This record gives sequence, C-alpha cells and structure tokens, in this order.
Amino acid sequence: MTYSSSTQAVPDVLPVPRHIAIIMDGNGRWATKRMLPRFAGHKRGVDMVQEIVEACAERGVEYLTLFAFSSENWRRPADEVSLLMTLFMKALQNQLDKMHNNNIRLKVVGDLSAFDEKLQDMVIKAERQTAGNTRLTLTICANYGGRWDIMQAVGKMVQQHAGAATFTEADLAPHLAMAYAPEPDLFIRTGGEQRVSNFLLWQLAYTEMYFTDTYWPAFNAAALDLAIESYRARERRFGRTSEQLIQQAT
Repeated sequence: MTYSSSTQAVPDVLPVPRHIAIIMDGNGRWATKRMLPRFAGHKRGVDMVQEIVEACAERGVEYLTLFAFSSENWRRPADEVSLLMTLFMKALQNQLDKMHNNNIRLKVVGDLSAFDEKLQDMVIKAERQTAGNTRLTLTICANYGGRWDIMQAVGKMVQQHAGAATFTEADLAPHLAMAYAPEPDLFIRTGGEQRVSNFLLWQLAYTEMYFTDTYWPAFNAAALDLAIESYRARERRFGRTSEQLIQQAT
C-alpha cells in the first residue's frame, strides 16, 4: 500500500499521532556530562529505544521511525562507528524475539550495502520474522539520508517510466524508502538541536515539529507524553484556514 502525501490529500488528524519520527540526539553529551565515555551514552540510548517502542505501542501509535545512523555519521571517528554497528547488531539479537512476541514489525531502511554482510543478513532475517506483525511498525533508519532517499526514488521512477516527459508525486511515491508508511504526524528531536539533519526530507512537509533539550538517554515515556501533549495542542490546517476547520468540526 502507498499512502497519499499531505500535499495531495488531507490526512486524518487523530488525538494520538499515527506516525512519530525521532532523531535520537545527545547520547555523547549525556555521557560527557556524567564524566562517562561516549560508549556509555550510546549503550544507554539503545536501552531507551526499548522503553519508547513499548510506550508508543501502549499509546496506540502505529508507526515509529528512529534515525539511528545517518549517511553523514560515517564522518565520525572510526572506533565510534564500529561501536554503533556493534550495538545495532546486539540490539537486533537481543530484542528481536521480544518485538515479535509483542506483535511489532521491524523495518530497516537506508543504503545497507555499506554494512557488514552479517549485519545485512540479520536485518533480512528480522524483517522476515516480523513481517506479519500489526501492532506497531518500528522503522530503523540506518545509513539513511533524505537526499539519498529522494535520489534513489527518482532513479527507480525514471527507470519504470522510461521515456516519460513529465512525472507526478504519484509516480515517485512508491519508490520512496518508506512508501509503506503514512507521513509522520509528529517529528521529535532530542538533545537541543533544532534542525532535521537530512532526515525524511520529502516526508516531513506537513509534520508537526517538537524539539526538546532532553538528551536521548533521558527521553523516557513521560517525555514522550509531553511531546504528544504538545502535538494535540497544534492546529493542523494543511493549507486550510482556521475557519474551515471550525466549520468541518460543526
């Protein structure tokens, strides 16, 4: 199934976001403030993923997308990149059965060709094992970039519609990495930075933004509730006027 974009159709506005996307920022700074190695921050950050996944499932969120490793993160020190890959593999090994038993589907999107073959095989196995689950779709964006996503989608679109003089959003949509999910209703970035950092550039067109100074290792279920509360207070117009919304509600 491919969902219509928010520039083509007005999505339903529900009290709980159907799709939440998160940039999990601040692991290293959380550790540094406690005079701990950055490793401790990343490890704690992985542990926090489990709490937020469970909290989203309990609150009725249908899709949760986490930016785990961007295409620009390769610029980090080699030992830190290696650590992140190791943590990713261990998390898959340790949490897969629990996710499956909790009816959670796992998807991993990004250019996975740069990863170790063992990790690629683990991703394929995990996606297959959880493919039929319906409670929550957890997407991990790994070696992902919004511009990469658009470019790979354009390439596939042109190949499919060879010779076409013009293209539409409907032509492009099936080739985006997250064509299986509706666009995010709520975007959260932890750690105090206020930018999207090449994350879901196409999909965030009408997403509500929420920025918090809380570092990811401290972003717990209560912090998630504050973000959802902020979302509920927003007026989601999608190009319409406030008066139109009032008329629609009456």
